[in-house]
Amino acid sequence: MMRLGRPPCCYCFTEPHPAGVAAAARLRLVPPARAANTSSEPAARLRAVLEQVDEELRKGNDEAALSLVRGSLGADGGLRFFGAARQVPQRLYTLDELKLNRIDTSAFLSPVDLTLGSIERNLQIAAVLGGLSVSAAFELSQLQVLFLFLGLLSLWSVDLVYFGGGVRNLILDTIGHNLSQKYHNRVIQHEAGHFLIAYLLGVLPKGYTITSLDTLIKKGSLNVQAGTAFVDFEFLQEVSTGKLSAMMLNKLSCIALAGVATEYLLYGYAEGGLADIGQLDGLLKGLGFTQKKADSQVRWAVLNTVLTLRRHEKARSQLAEAMSSGKSVGSCIGVIEENINTEDI
Repeated sequence: MMRLGRPPCCYCFTEPHPAGVAAAARLRLVPPARAANTSSEPAARLRAVLEQVDEELRKGNDEAALSLVRGSLGADGGLRFFGAARQVPQRLYTLDELKLNRIDTSAFLSPVDLTLGSIERNLQIAAVLGGLSVSAAFELSQLQVLFLFLGLLSLWSVDLVYFGGGVRNLILDTIGHNLSQKYHNRVIQHEAGHFLIAYLLGVLPKGYTITSLDTLIKKGSLNVQAGTAFVDFEFLQEVSTGKLSAMMLNKLSCIALAGVATEYLLYGYAEGGLADIGQLDGLLKGLGFTQKKADSQVRWAVLNTVLTLRRHEKARSQLAEAMSSGKSVGSCIGVIEENINTEDI
């Protein structure tokens, strides 16, 4: 499994469901547009297809869901914009060229989560003051205070080793969403960026969560970060052969940077997405890229992603509203389709 993200956001690829292959084979025998043809109205046919997509994703039939989406492309009342993004030519772009396009990489590729950092510092101060108050109230000896400190340190170590810091992330993220509206909105916009760019590049989102608590409830694990997950069996097939195509790498690069790019465009800087950038960097190193080649890949992806998001600002904004309301993947796709101007593709 490959997971690119940052607490509390990520975009991830998961193993294909075994039932998906058989279901997809069955679906190919009957064109999805015909199966969804419950009405003469194009909007009704599209709605029927997206409901089928939601049902297949709910069952874990990723390949079947992707087959439905691809089968409805270009059909009357079908999907128009899946994988239809207009992209910039791929070449080595200089930093000056990025600046000409109003992209400041210093504010883009070094995100620092100031909100969660502030919350964590305040919690640490509160913990120290609380410990001193307990010590004074119960007249604890220095040895007892030491044991109390070591106990807390042990709990922190267990969380770090067994849950990858999941308990810490859960606490900070929950407090952040409840106390900071800006943080809450930023996370939603960040995830909308991942979702939109993936869809426009032809990668099907399969689900998303906005908070770590929601992820814990749905997944039952502290090791899984909040974020957007994607149908990834094609990526896994390429990895299994040891040959990751340039097209797939380009998609991964842009999707990884989409959340950071969205924050940058909205706020002038990014706080979340450090893990996205770090894991993309790790992927490029794993592929044996030289620093120059890696820089070229990242700069192209930055430019391509930012320009795409600028062209489709309305779609991203409406998508963020849908995601904040917990709409299904199919409903979110419908929102994208309704809010993109064909002239921008």
